[in-house]
Amino acid sequence: MNLRTYFQKIHETEGQISGDHTVVVSNETPDGGKAGVKTEVPKRVAAKMVVDGAARLASEDEAAEFRSAQAQAAEEAKKRTMAAQIRFAVVPAAEVEGSGATKV
Repeated sequence: MNLRTYFQKIHETEGQISGDHTVVVSNETPDGGKAGVKTEVPKRVAAKMVVDGAARLASEDEAAEFRSAQAQAAEEAKKRTMAAQIRFAVVPAAEVEGSGATKV
């Protein structure tokens, strides 16, 4: 394939992609690429992957499902981080009794 034609195809494919980033679904490749793996990439990278045959553009449903799963994973990670930051202190009973607090 002529380099000019190759880059022209990439440019044309990039023009068909809306937004700055898009979700692609990988194809099985001879060098070990797994089929069906979804990834969000810049549209230039997506266009190159499509032209190279390494991936296809995800459908709107696939993209929505992927982004929903990513948002859920981010929320879970945030919760784990917040849980790890909870701090507590053990206060001896004598200090609590001496402060006028009531025992529970």
